[in-house]
Amino acid sequence: MCSGDKRYTLIFNGEIYNYLELRQTLVQQGHHFVTFSDTEVLLKLLIHEGAEAIPRLNGMFAFVFHDRENNSWIAARDPFGIKPLYYASVGGELLFASEIKALLAHPELKAARDEVALHQYLAMQFCLDEKTLFAGVQKVKPGFYLTGHGALIEQRVCYWDTNYQIDQYHTEEYFIDRLRSLLDDSVRLQIRSDVPLGSYLSGGLDSSLVSTLAAQHLDAPLPMFHGRFAEGDAYDESAYAKVVASGAKGIYHEVVPTAQDFVDCLPELIYALDEPLGGPGLFPQYAVSKLARQHVKVVLGGQGGDEIFGGYARYLVGYLEQAIKGAIFETQEEGKHLVTLESIIPQLPLLKQYHPLLSQFWGKGLFEDMDARYFHLIDRSPGLSSVLHPDALAGFDRAHLFSEFQKVFNHPDTQSYINKMTHFDQKTLLPALLQIEDRVSMAVSLESRVPLLDTRIVDLVTTMPPSLKFQGGKTKHILKKAARNLLPGTVLDRKDKMGFPVPLGEWMRGGVVRDFVGDTLLSSRSLQRGIFQPEVLKNMMTSQGVGGRQLWGALSLELWHRRFIDAA
Repeated sequence: MCSGDKRYTLIFNGEIYNYLELRQTLVQQGHHFVTFSDTEVLLKLLIHEGAEAIPRLNGMFAFVFHDRENNSWIAARDPFGIKPLYYASVGGELLFASEIKALLAHPELKAARDEVALHQYLAMQFCLDEKTLFAGVQKVKPGFYLTGHGALIEQRVCYWDTNYQIDQYHTEEYFIDRLRSLLDDSVRLQIRSDVPLGSYLSGGLDSSLVSTLAAQHLDAPLPMFHGRFAEGDAYDESAYAKVVASGAKGIYHEVVPTAQDFVDCLPELIYALDEPLGGPGLFPQYAVSKLARQHVKVVLGGQGGDEIFGGYARYLVGYLEQAIKGAIFETQEEGKHLVTLESIIPQLPLLKQYHPLLSQFWGKGLFEDMDARYFHLIDRSPGLSSVLHPDALAGFDRAHLFSEFQKVFNHPDTQSYINKMTHFDQKTLLPALLQIEDRVSMAVSLESRVPLLDTRIVDLVTTMPPSLKFQGGKTKHILKKAARNLLPGTVLDRKDKMGFPVPLGEWMRGGVVRDFVGDTLLSSRSLQRGIFQPEVLKNMMTSQGVGGRQLWGALSLELWHRRFIDAA
């Protein structure tokens, strides 16, 4: 969109949810509008306030704002990285795009692998800082804007960051009431839509809460979309989803993806992602998005709840060690924030399905500093020497990887272990998950919104006393309290968190998936790729112990190389 005098141009992807409130303020200041779009509101804000307007935006966005008169520009990305924004310097030009493949269309930008980024991906399944798997291509970090003139980048500015100044003055009741109010208001803003709207409904706490709140704001029943696999109860949460849909008077829709669907769509999904991020869960996410697009154009999801409210089992693993350390050595590493051994014991049944993680974790680095211990929980590099080709291991620097990890983990304002862990995941894992959320929905022309990712909600949660937020090692303690009268107890008190698992193990016993994986990983191209040892790739076809994450990592990397690097 251009200004009336053609001086200013805005290229914008996303939604500004509070645009009506911002528009009203501008009207009161004497500004006139010719449309009712959020794009025009953003354009006028940037013309009159410049980058100072960005912190006032409540939304998901990536944009470039250009002033033709002096060739200056601002490029910005939303606080959580819901919308992607990449850039590259090529031949004296500065390029911006929402997808890496768009940058690769430039004749002077050749697709090539970044080796340091590859090591980060293999160790953690995402790239740190501004890196991507493509050499010369960087991403604008969430919560940042860039400014410059012409092809010159002059500033990289963090306009929003998490705030860990702990509020010791308010009661638990205050925080619960305030959280309920903000959750409701975020949903109220994000259901603003002039096209049909629905919600993802996994049957877990986060999507159930978002779906229920949205249904309360609408006059018509809310369409709710669920996916499950037919391979058994371990892949089926539909009973929980149906209970929530019934209680919220929603319209329940269900899809059951098959092994053939997996084979048919995976190469295109890797292409849509630009980078092979995350695990195989992106496949059922895509299937549910495809189902939703048959009925609506906008969908609400529960992404972000684990990283904000402390929902991952590894947080409980970390605190179990913390509690044992405190009991043995009589230390108070976090002072009054410490979870005690007595208080954490009732939560331990959640760890039943995580015994491989536990056995691996206890085997090294016990009772080290917080950063070293959490690095052990997420770092997969110790096992890489047995699976990677010597060429891929060349230059792998675990000490450097750890130092890069520490820069994010050791936030200067965080004293509590839970805040350090969730902070790292919010800044690294969450943007990678949001990239999947954005791409699998955009691939079917569906707009995905995530109401839990509102800066007001995150600011409230990060300033809560950690002992309240993660009381006794209870995952999502404060969120469950806020949702107590909204959701059925069967959902609130679940101890079988799934995370949309894919039956890869079952499919690898025979059939189209096994044939597809074998044709891909055992091809001459793959065996000569120089990333995985050929014998390891062959073992992945027969050993269920080697499968899972390693199988997925090898498969998605090989498909990525074929589509991007080989094609170049």
